[in-house]
Amino acid sequence: MNLWDDIVGQTRAVSTLHSAASGADGSSSTLTHAWLVTGPPGSGRSNLAFAFAADLLSPTAGEHDEGAHRQVAARTHADLIVLGTEGVIIPVTAAREAARRASFGPSSSRHRVVIVEDADRMSESAANSLLKAIEEPPEQTIWILCAPSEADVLPTIRSRCRSVMLRVPSADDVARLLSERNGVDPALALTAAREAQSHIGMARRLATDADARSRRAETIDTALRIRSVGTAVLAAEAFMAIATADASSLDEEQLASEEAKFLRQLGIEPGGTVPRQVRGSLTQFRKDQKNREKRGVRDGVDRILVDLMSLFRDALLVAIGVDEQLVNESAREGIAVFAREAGAEGALAVLEDLSIARDRVGSNVPALLAMEAALVTVSTARAER
Repeated sequence: MNLWDDIVGQTRAVSTLHSAASGADGSSSTLTHAWLVTGPPGSGRSNLAFAFAADLLSPTAGEHDEGAHRQVAARTHADLIVLGTEGVIIPVTAAREAARRASFGPSSSRHRVVIVEDADRMSESAANSLLKAIEEPPEQTIWILCAPSEADVLPTIRSRCRSVMLRVPSADDVARLLSERNGVDPALALTAAREAQSHIGMARRLATDADARSRRAETIDTALRIRSVGTAVLAAEAFMAIATADASSLDEEQLASEEAKFLRQLGIEPGGTVPRQVRGSLTQFRKDQKNREKRGVRDGVDRILVDLMSLFRDALLVAIGVDEQLVNESAREGIAVFAREAGAEGALAVLEDLSIARDRVGSNVPALLAMEAALVTVSTARAER
């Protein structure tokens, strides 16, 4: 296994991190104690961070180690700390615990590596709690933070990190990855890559999950059928149902299985009496599961809004006469009808309101209300032409 094989279209970033990891025995000045990996969603930020971590945790600098890569891929390496987001934000308690663990030296490797997968989701207090740990880490501790952009991270943290910026990979690169790594038919892989706008994770899902393709097609078709306030409201409800269905992919049986595994780790058989001393831990575990589901719904809504923005961006291109491959090529006929009825101004108005809806959802405005407000613009754009 080699985690670098999952990185596409990031030649410069890969070269930088390879060089740093190769000098991680102390003979090179390229290895700094804190890194900030930035790039748009789907560009491979987390994949790059874990590949870099695997090389840092390999026994010998500059040499690929199969075992280290497998352990990092499974998130089981003893010297790997991952600060992720089960909920909407990374709480200060989780950040403090990561900082505490990072203060210890490595147990079996040359380094201890801490990855913050979504540094932009840290609360201000959580970010501040990491500041000193990042500013003055133990000699063998390496921090790797991931965020969409440098502006999403506190300036005090950003200034202490070496920046690595990623770009959006081409649809051809993503399609090639899906064909080689997942055995996807090349034509389907390219369609999925285009519809996912080169978001690697979403492209993989569209290419390998027929239900995901069906839900996306339903989203596009529903949006193109909006012609009144009433149909806009119904469309928003339908989109919420799609987002909720995506977030509920962990069914009750899976959740129960996770809880049973957690209890066994505490030495308790499922169905047995839970001692008072560990009830707090079980309560927190169940709370984390709920938070994960809430975040899943919000992320699902955001993905739908991104798909809708691609749809009406296609409509804008058609309206102004740009002749090129559309993201939603299979819906070209319906897109052309909207472009003819609403024109470029109407498409721009819808795009602006969809962007506002994304910001509102990100600010914890109820997702249904945010979507309703944006989708009403679809009907008014057609009516005002």
